[in-house]
Amino acid sequence: MSKAAENLTAEQQEELLKKYDREANTRNLAGIAAIIVFVLLLSFSLFQLYTGIFGQYTAYIQRTVHLGFALALIFLLFPARKNGNKRKVAWYDYLLALISIVVSAYWPFFYEQLVQQIGGITQAQVIVGGIAILLVLEATRRAVGLPITIIAVVFLIYALLGPNMPGMLAHRGLDLNQLIKSMFFTTEGILGTPLQVSSTYIFLFLLFGAFLVQTGVGNYFNELAITIAGRRIGGPAKVAIFSSALQGTISGSSVANTVTSGSYTIPLMKKLGYRKEFAGAVEAAASTGGQIMPPIMGAAAFLMIEFAGVGYWEIAKAAVIPALLYFSGIWIMTHFEAKRIGLLGLSKDEMPDKKEVFKKIYLLTPILAIVWFLFSGMSIERSALLGIVVVILVSLFRKDTRITPVKFVRALTDGARTALGVAAATACAGIIVGVVTKTGLGLKLGNSLVDIAGAIASTPEIQLLLTLFLTMIASIILGMGSPTTANYIITSTIALPALIALNSELEVAIPILAAHMFVFYFGIVADITPPVALAAFAASGISGGEPIRTGFNASKLAIAAFIIPYMFVLQPQLLMIDVTWTGIIWILFTALTGMIAIGGGLIGFWYRKLHWVERILSVAAGLMLMYPEGNSDLYGLGLFVVMLIVQFVIKRDKGVKEAPSTLEA
Repeated sequence: MSKAAENLTAEQQEELLKKYDREANTRNLAGIAAIIVFVLLLSFSLFQLYTGIFGQYTAYIQRTVHLGFALALIFLLFPARKNGNKRKVAWYDYLLALISIVVSAYWPFFYEQLVQQIGGITQAQVIVGGIAILLVLEATRRAVGLPITIIAVVFLIYALLGPNMPGMLAHRGLDLNQLIKSMFFTTEGILGTPLQVSSTYIFLFLLFGAFLVQTGVGNYFNELAITIAGRRIGGPAKVAIFSSALQGTISGSSVANTVTSGSYTIPLMKKLGYRKEFAGAVEAAASTGGQIMPPIMGAAAFLMIEFAGVGYWEIAKAAVIPALLYFSGIWIMTHFEAKRIGLLGLSKDEMPDKKEVFKKIYLLTPILAIVWFLFSGMSIERSALLGIVVVILVSLFRKDTRITPVKFVRALTDGARTALGVAAATACAGIIVGVVTKTGLGLKLGNSLVDIAGAIASTPEIQLLLTLFLTMIASIILGMGSPTTANYIITSTIALPALIALNSELEVAIPILAAHMFVFYFGIVADITPPVALAAFAASGISGGEPIRTGFNASKLAIAAFIIPYMFVLQPQLLMIDVTWTGIIWILFTALTGMIAIGGGLIGFWYRKLHWVERILSVAAGLMLMYPEGNSDLYGLGLFVVMLIVQFVIKRDKGVKEAPSTLEA
């Protein structure tokens, strides 16, 4: 590793994570409490491994056991208040953990009776179900945060007050018994599809990531990134981009990605000469991009399989070009910024030993193996399990990467700990999905967005763009403060119906995968979009920059994420849907050229400093190149070439004029 910067200590990283990432704000226990938590975490992972290897239990049992482990552990590990006692478990949290186990055990113990039961539910079941809902809400508040909890509570109230709601929001309504039954005694609420994915695919992939971490692959990503990009213009910024793209394969959190990578890259960027806000913004934007990076996409890819009804290969394939454009956009702008202020790369002395770095290239084998398993048609569970086996085998090649028995157990407990927030978020999101299903709210909201756009727009084309814009705003708001999995579930449940409504209203043909990717992208960029930009705020905690300004800089660097979703809705070929290889090459060429023009215009530098008129023309050329329509591409390309020629001519003339005065001096 480079000696160029002082990294944050493990304690400082943990403190920063706890401040900005709710899922990291856990107790540090000792004594009996620590032993209880250790046994529960280990049992949780062993249960998931057992069902992954030998087959899952029936849906209700698999999901309630998974939920029971998660709820009990959350009450033991997460204090009721963010600044609560981190050294001991409060008496009422022991009680809540015990109640969580009892309530979750209700399904396994009374399974036969419940599946044969016809009609309503008994009074005892009303109590059990009601307690389950309250436990899920409180656990989600502690482990995930208030935004998703508040949305779930509002939806529950909406379900109960249906007949009293105004206008189109009115519905038949559910009484308390009906609501509790649908939330806990069917697979349309808490025990719905989101929790099903958490209790199968997601947990095993989080476990795979935990085993990878034990090999030291996170540090290796930094070393590899520095070896490849460190010597380039503005090297540390490009290291941050490259490293964060790799970290995204094992991290399910943009905040965690920002802190782990940023504790190394941000000090390097500041030392080189980048402004504090810009250095933090680069890391925040790149780390957020890890959530849209195949093959795992912050675990959202596995939820998308169920929600969009398409195969994993189609999702991962569709995500490749947008992710490439996203990271290319950040790379281009950091390059122009470095040239604008005259920054070079790292010196030779600051670089790691290239031979030593490439000796450990085998650490990437498990990731390549996972991709191969998934793309060869192997089931997702089997791919994750074999991936863990590959990690263990690959780790044996060197003493410093070897997974010892102690590291093996640590990986199991760390994997289970990482899964707690996901389990709570998916259970809580199940409440939202269940209410939407029961009341038809999603369709009503979707139609209302289309109607609002229609009332403003004068043509169907403008109505389409306005609806997309309103859906974008809704997705960003809904995504604020939520982890990736919950983020996608909420946006796909509430904002997505507007795009589906467009298909019938305007008789357009937006592919279902394009619609899902659209809301997913804008939900994710909420992490860098002020005022609630958690990844940018975490980065500012490392850089010492002003948080809001860091967020605006990150949004500017991630401009591709605000443009690309419109592109793949209007031109689904960008997602490799019904496209030839020549079509892909042309789309990539025009989109990357457009990103160069937009990047230069936003930074204000290309081959030289740009005049404000040139900046406007540069951005206009880029937008025309990125707008998916033939004539627009040609106009944009023409303007791009003119801008390029002007840049070269003025730069050359300037150099000729300056030469004599230099000689005279």
